[in-house]
Amino acid sequence: MSIEQFGQTADGETVHRVTLEGGGLTARVMTWGATLQELRLEGHGEPLTLGYPDFASYPAHSPYFGQTPGRHANRIARGRFVLDGVVYQLDCNERGITHLHGGSAGTAKRLWTLESHGADHATFSIIDPDGQSGYPGTMKIEARYELRPGGCLAITYTSVTDRPTLANIAHHSYFNLDGSDTILDHELMLAADHYLPVDGDQIPTGEIRPVEGTDFDFRELRPIRRDGPDGQQVLYDHNFCISNEREPVRTIALARSMRSGIAMELRSTEPGLQFYSGFKIKPSVPGLSGKLYGPNAGFCLETQSWPDSPNHPGFAGAVLRPGETRVQHTEHVFIRS
Repeated sequence: MSIEQFGQTADGETVHRVTLEGGGLTARVMTWGATLQELRLEGHGEPLTLGYPDFASYPAHSPYFGQTPGRHANRIARGRFVLDGVVYQLDCNERGITHLHGGSAGTAKRLWTLESHGADHATFSIIDPDGQSGYPGTMKIEARYELRPGGCLAITYTSVTDRPTLANIAHHSYFNLDGSDTILDHELMLAADHYLPVDGDQIPTGEIRPVEGTDFDFRELRPIRRDGPDGQQVLYDHNFCISNEREPVRTIALARSMRSGIAMELRSTEPGLQFYSGFKIKPSVPGLSGKLYGPNAGFCLETQSWPDSPNHPGFAGAVLRPGETRVQHTEHVFIRS
């Protein structure tokens, strides 16, 4: 384990980076955004995640590479929700019409405190004050990264609040298991019988639709690549409905590259899984290994509550109240065949 200065924010705050080793993995996590800056598997030449080699590229160019979105990850329509009869208006940071990933100054874009660390683990914390991005209540969030035996990266988010609020923290790494220019030939399995269709603003319509007979059926391993009726790639950025509430840790997804022989098993407590195939990635500056990332360079599997849940009573929700502790746990287990 090592700690080093990795850069400075625009306000002159020092960003530190912690290097963890264990279970055949090396993880580098920085205090800005509690961000997984790089993840490597012993014996595999390419990083398993997308990222940048320097801090300055993150605030300038990153589409949440490895960051920790909150207080509510994913989207909330018009940035508006009602809780206990009170209407709250949030920062609409996506085209001025949608609240995305906690807003323009959400937890993914602020400095966290390194609370504790060891050779194979580190815990970060942040205080999200009352009124931040429009959310009620002061919330404390802890993020623990741990490398466990057997190639396991475990991430645990723990949240408490002093007023009723929303708490939906997520991890936002983009994975690529073989270093290819795109992940479209990776195979994917998602343990979901239903998904949430979205409108033109990528907001759920309210329908909970069966995956059977659709391009969203990933119940058995199959390539991510799927041509639509017009010959264009199906664009995946949707919530897959794993369950209606949080449950004990169970396997919810499996991704595999036949080219590298590396697979990633995803285990989580969370009821929703946002699968994003990375089709909006645009070349900006070189990333890790000097690569200029393009569309579909990596995929996201974001474990979380269902998007826009405060506005849909039937959705798995994110309300957190004083006296409660929200624990969100996810494990990424890397297997070499």
